[in-house]
Amino acid sequence: MKLRQALLCSHDENHWPLMPPLPSYGYGRECPGPRYGSLIHGQHLKDVVITGHNGTINGQGQTWWIKYRKKLLNHTRGPLVQLMWSRDIQISDITLRDSPFWTLHPYDCQNITIRNITILAPQSDAPNTDGIDPDSCVNMVIENSYISVGDDGIAIKSGWDQYGIAYARPSTNILIRNVTVRSMISAGVSIGSEMSGGVSNVTVENLIVWNSKRGIRIKTSAGRGGYVRQISYQNLTLDNVRVGIVMKTDYNEHPDEGYNPNALPFIGDISFNGIRGQGVRIPVRIYGSQEIPVRNVTFQDMLVGITYKKKRIFQCSFVQGRVIGKIFPKPCENLDLYDEEGRLIKQSTSQNTSTDTIDYDS
Repeated sequence: MKLRQALLCSHDENHWPLMPPLPSYGYGRECPGPRYGSLIHGQHLKDVVITGHNGTINGQGQTWWIKYRKKLLNHTRGPLVQLMWSRDIQISDITLRDSPFWTLHPYDCQNITIRNITILAPQSDAPNTDGIDPDSCVNMVIENSYISVGDDGIAIKSGWDQYGIAYARPSTNILIRNVTVRSMISAGVSIGSEMSGGVSNVTVENLIVWNSKRGIRIKTSAGRGGYVRQISYQNLTLDNVRVGIVMKTDYNEHPDEGYNPNALPFIGDISFNGIRGQGVRIPVRIYGSQEIPVRNVTFQDMLVGITYKKKRIFQCSFVQGRVIGKIFPKPCENLDLYDEEGRLIKQSTSQNTSTDTIDYDS
């Protein structure tokens, strides 16, 4: 499909077919039962191309957002573009704007390339308008794109609690590069919180996050199961961002009461190399827990200009890892210190450090 001008969504939900919940979610993301379909939807496809001369797919989401806030919808809103159980997908040179819900949602797909696209939604009062949500996807590239939306710019997922554990399809081998993101509500690039099938082998490089609440975020909780591991962030630029890097293990939102609170996720093997920024309030906030510690985190080559002169600019609890070489600002005491040649300078004796609590960042 090649776009030259614009496709417009109907804002009347009666025009939209109802579909069953995603099998790895087991439940409509917002309401029980079925969910609304998408403007562009495909299943079990091969060799899919969506491209154009920067033509626009416009979800006209304003009516959907108002009805959602007023609780007038009986079913979960649908993404603007959703491809399921498909492979060999190319999406390029288009603008996606004002989605009713998540904007671009590849679900259990393989071999996906997304490049040279623009995704837009208002920075406020446009709930859940994530830009790109790779969900149980394998072998994916997102590059050379601009995203400014009312939720996460990119959010990597793989199913929700017991349903995602049973579906057991991870998101893996994902490359995100040369992307600029703005998100005043959430984060530039997130993993989770629905990550019960696992997320691994993700590289994020040459990312700019500006005028945003958070830069990078990993979020999960007890009941999720799964893992987040082998994640590499390289050459990140944070410009006027409240919290640069966030990891949370208490994101307690569940589809129903059938989840297992003893299904604990693993978070570890995560590296940050080449972090630059200005106007950042808190550079790093890592809140592991005794049940879900954050393991094997590495920081190297970090220089971030801060606007918040608290004693502990890094805020950490139940995290283990290392700092290689000199970084600014000063890291938390939980991390081992190495010189640039890899020689141990100081070994941490504690995984838990008391932190200052900032109430604006839930």
